[in-house]
Amino acid sequence: MASTQPPAPAVEANRLGIAALQANDPAAAAAHFGRAIASDPRSGALQRNLASAWRALGEEERELDALAAALAIDRRDLIAWIRKAERHESRAERGAALEAWSAALALAAQLDPVPDPLVPLLAHGQAFVAQATDTMFAAASGAMASMGDILDETDTRRGKAFVESTLGRRRIYRNECAGIYYPFLPADEFFDQRHFPWFTEIEAHTDAIRSELLALLDDPGDALRPYVRMDAGTPDSIWTPLDNRLDWGACFLWEYGAANQVVLDRCPATAAALAAVPGARIPGRAPSAFFSMLKPRTRIPPHTGVTNTRAIVHLPLIVPPGCGFRVGGETRSWEEGRAFAFDDTIEHEAWNDSDELRAVLIFDVWNPHLSLAERDLLVRYFASADSSGYAVPR
Repeated sequence: MASTQPPAPAVEANRLGIAALQANDPAAAAAHFGRAIASDPRSGALQRNLASAWRALGEEERELDALAAALAIDRRDLIAWIRKAERHESRAERGAALEAWSAALALAAQLDPVPDPLVPLLAHGQAFVAQATDTMFAAASGAMASMGDILDETDTRRGKAFVESTLGRRRIYRNECAGIYYPFLPADEFFDQRHFPWFTEIEAHTDAIRSELLALLDDPGDALRPYVRMDAGTPDSIWTPLDNRLDWGACFLWEYGAANQVVLDRCPATAAALAAVPGARIPGRAPSAFFSMLKPRTRIPPHTGVTNTRAIVHLPLIVPPGCGFRVGGETRSWEEGRAFAFDDTIEHEAWNDSDELRAVLIFDVWNPHLSLAERDLLVRYFASADSSGYAVPR
């Protein structure tokens, strides 16, 4: 088997080169390292040592050439990337410095722990990259702002996500469906308001809906129940802390297409408002509509929903300060009486960090990107699946 050790002349020349650097004789060190490389041209470490000698001599181009040679041997050479980043930064070659620092930080992310001598170097690199992306983001945002008369709501939302993701400022989330996935629909986090011109109608009933909820909560009876109710024998999961607890409570008006008539009778204004919504009607599946109550100091963990064929609508009713809602890479604050819709198959979470109850009316409608024919196709699919005799019981 061939030896993996460098040839003896290379080892000795490298030793002499290191000694020369320590003796503050970089010219002699460069000569020794050059002889070592001639004996062992596939050693990235020797190329890095030569780069150190050129750096001490102020030979910037030769230093960069040696670092390039080291990286040509191994693109995973973290130290070579750091030295390359430092040199380009010192020469105000900001694009090349950004590329090198980004590569170094990506490699360093795989280290656990990071060696102490590298900590301040990498911290500097992180600050450089942050400054660079801040500058680029400000410039790109200004360019977008100048297009205000051209970009509509969709263009603005997608363009902003593009800029932020390109500059590493946000993650783009994908659909993760626990049930039915309909292919090729846009993975919108929050749907644009233009898809729901009827929002203003249901928003106008906010006060009446809130009053009915408060009356219901004064004497909820069996209507109020834990939203999370895990089957017996289910292993512990992110839902265990909320299982069979009213920290996240729900009063259902509709559930999987079935009316909860007791609650509907007690909330006639809410029932009428929901009846006017152009929602999905799928026997045994849709609609669902409920009052969602989140107690103080309660969080709903990041999770994804069942199907991307629907949009989930929130009409905020009671929103104390300290509440928030995130879908994918965008976080919003609920505003009482202002509805919005989102795709719940994209990771989302909610929190109530206040000392008061938070309450929202939640219901589902069709994903607005489905055509009328596709909606009909889905209704027929579910009907045929149910009639097959293999429908999974709920």
